[in-house]
Amino acid sequence: MGYSWQFDCKAAKSQTHKFELFEIYLYLPVHHLDLPSQPPVLVSYFRVGKLLYWSLLLFILESWFYWVKFQGSLEQFSLFWVAFWLGCFLFSFVHIFLVIMDGWSRFQNYKRAKDLFFVHGFNSKIADMYLGSKCQRNAAIVAAEELGYGTEITNYFTSKGIKWYHYIPYFMIHDPLFLFRNYFWERTFLEKVYVSKFDFRRLHLERAI
Repeated sequence: MGYSWQFDCKAAKSQTHKFELFEIYLYLPVHHLDLPSQPPVLVSYFRVGKLLYWSLLLFILESWFYWVKFQGSLEQFSLFWVAFWLGCFLFSFVHIFLVIMDGWSRFQNYKRAKDLFFVHGFNSKIADMYLGSKCQRNAAIVAAEELGYGTEITNYFTSKGIKWYHYIPYFMIHDPLFLFRNYFWERTFLEKVYVSKFDFRRLHLERAI
C-alpha cells in the first residue's frame, strides 16, 4: 500500500503540473501556440552579447600589445613611457572583466524580456525598458526574435528614432556624471541574476508533438 500511495502522489503532482501549464497557456497570446524553434542557451548567450564579445577580443589583443610595450619600456629606463604603457595595459586589462560582466548582465536582460514577451506578447512598454543602450536593445531584440516578434520590435525601435549607429548609451549623453551614479554600475555590470520562468526549448518540443 505504501508504494501504491507514493505512486499515486507522483501521478497527482504530474497532473497538477499539467493543469498549471494548461492554465498558463490559456492566458498566453494566441501567437505562442506556434512557438518558433528555440536555439541552445549558449547560442542565445553569444547572440545577445555579440558586440561585447568582439570588443572582448579587441581588449585581449590590446592588453597583450600594451604588455609587450610596457616590458620594452622597462629596458629604456624612461619613467614617462613606463607609466604610459602601464596605464594603457591596465585600462585594457580591466575592460576584459568589465565586458564579461556587461555580457552576463545583458543575458539577464534577455531572459527577463523573453519571459515578459512570452506572457504578454509584444508590448511597447516592455521594449521601452531596454531603450537605454545598444547592448540592452540587442538583448530585447534577440528575446523578441526567438518568440517571433523580431519585426515588431525592430519597427518599434525605428519609430523611436533609434539608428543602427547609436552605439553610445543615451544615459551617457544625458548624464555626464554617470560614472558616479549607482544605477550605472548596478544595471551595466551588476544586474541581478534572473531565472527564466519557462523552459522554451521544452515547450517547443511539447507543442510540436
